[in-house]
Amino acid sequence: MRVTDDRYSRDRQRFDLAVRMIQHEARTCTIRQWTGLSDDRIRKLYRTYVATHCSALKRHRGKAPSRVGFFLKNLEIRRHSAALAGLFALLGMLQEAARARGPAGTQAALRWGELFCRSYETYLALHGPGRLSFEHASHLLHLLERRGELSPGACPECRGLMICDALRSQRGVCAWCESETRERHAFHG
Repeated sequence: MRVTDDRYSRDRQRFDLAVRMIQHEARTCTIRQWTGLSDDRIRKLYRTYVATHCSALKRHRGKAPSRVGFFLKNLEIRRHSAALAGLFALLGMLQEAARARGPAGTQAALRWGELFCRSYETYLALHGPGRLSFEHASHLLHLLERRGELSPGACPECRGLMICDALRSQRGVCAWCESETRERHAFHG
């Protein structure tokens, strides 16, 4: 019996994804939803593989972020949300086929989780310590998939990707165009 045998590959993927998510400070409930591992198994993974190597990681407790208004509250958060949404779009995570990721722990769900981690890691590489936590990024993707309260859209000024409040009747411009407008008014005013 070898760990590299094909029959163990899915279990190995589940553990690898869980450790990767722990390193991004994901909550236990989020890791469970994506990997299908039990809460006890996730805590043991944290103690065994992560806590001994990286003491700076925090274990967040409680409910995951769920406020929609967080992504629209100021220009900086709107910029970061749009950048992350752009990465989701580039990797095909906002397409209809990507939404059918299957139940937790399945091969499709694990591939989706790895793709999500890759997009979040790219976001961190581009923007340094991110203004959006892993949990916020997960919530943003969920909101954009549902297209209920938030939806991806194009800025009427520059045609760049922006996050739109779907419940608002009149749409503004993207965070970049809005900051340029503010700077012009401050300079001329």
